[in-house]
Amino acid sequence: MKRFFPSLAVIACATMVLSMLNSCDNPEKRLNHYKEIVQELSSKTYQGRGYAMDGVRLAGNYIAKEFAKSGVRDVQRQPFAIDINTFPGKMVAEVDGRALKPGYEFVLREFSPGVNGQYNLVFADTADFDVDRLLKEVDMKFDEMGEQALDGFFVVCDFWFSRKHGAEFARLQEPSSPVAGLIYTWDSPLKFYKAYGETVKPKPIIWTTSEVIADAKVVRFDIENSFLEDYTSDNIVAHVKGRNSDSCFVFTAHYDHLGNLGKDVYYPGANDNASGTAAIITLAEYYAKHRPQYDMWFVAFSGEDANLRGSTYFAKNPLVPLEQIRYLINIDMIGDNNPVQYCEVSDAGMPLYPLWEKLNSELGCFESLNRGALAANSDHYPFAERGVPTVFFENEQGDAFPFYHTVDDDCDHAIYTTYEPIFRLVTSFVDALTK
Repeated sequence: MKRFFPSLAVIACATMVLSMLNSCDNPEKRLNHYKEIVQELSSKTYQGRGYAMDGVRLAGNYIAKEFAKSGVRDVQRQPFAIDINTFPGKMVAEVDGRALKPGYEFVLREFSPGVNGQYNLVFADTADFDVDRLLKEVDMKFDEMGEQALDGFFVVCDFWFSRKHGAEFARLQEPSSPVAGLIYTWDSPLKFYKAYGETVKPKPIIWTTSEVIADAKVVRFDIENSFLEDYTSDNIVAHVKGRNSDSCFVFTAHYDHLGNLGKDVYYPGANDNASGTAAIITLAEYYAKHRPQYDMWFVAFSGEDANLRGSTYFAKNPLVPLEQIRYLINIDMIGDNNPVQYCEVSDAGMPLYPLWEKLNSELGCFESLNRGALAANSDHYPFAERGVPTVFFENEQGDAFPFYHTVDDDCDHAIYTTYEPIFRLVTSFVDALTK
């Protein structure tokens, strides 16, 4: 009888397959893989997965490789372009000669231009506010100070008061306004955003804490912005073919984040949303090793923090017909420990919402599901608008939540307790619909 001796290559391949199977079936190994991805994506290498330092492109490359390493054979890129304001250069702010720490003691609104100079301060009278009187006060101060006037005046006001009087404060931002810029006070920790960075407004808006600016006389800024036109990044799309391709499930998460606030400060985004991205990669690995009944699509979106730009582009230019999607599951910010899991469900997804609640109760994943009103707050929304059954999971109000959109959303503050319950809940939901 002829004996068969497998080659070293065959043995190595079999070993690799067994290792991947053990990884995706073993909760401890799966969690370790999840943690590795979160830690990698939130590292300095990717500079907050923003645009100025090309961190989002580097992150997209890493995610595509991770999908492939997980056993997914079909990994695609869907490029799209956006205009986006960034802050990759000088980031200097001083109050009465004291340097402020970017990210902690001051941030900018995402649409702010660069600013360089020394400025006097005018504090808005919130007890008897009148925008015309404020504008006259600025003009009078220019006249009174004459040659002693600095480069202009910044108006200081509480942020929530400015929102209440939005139309009046919009006048202060007009090009014809004598005001050089605005400083809004906000509670610590200060948040940074990207949602409205597709344009640059005439006047800068800087956020700081009331303690930092109280009783101050002079501020100095040396801040650079860089407006990027037609910046191209990719939605990273992984496809696992099922036994039946007439319908599918879609798992989504955004991998972009806020990028830089100056050349020395970046926003790691461990919870937002390295956590969700890592989750869909491990789900892709699971389904690549356990051939599903229906096609599975895994989409890591770029541009979410820039006002849902990547998911909106995909919804308008889908790589899978939207009418074939049985359910879309969007995972965003699950790196927390609230035992009550927040979710949102589209109108088309509501008939199956009782199944989510039933499975959660039977499996003991969370104490309960807290369903909020559908909102344009993550990548499920462009699909919900188009009649796709969707659910959105975000673990809010846990111990990591205060670090949302701050420089401290990093691995030192990352929490991993929500991952395994989400994994079990999601895979059980799919199983229930494919038996």
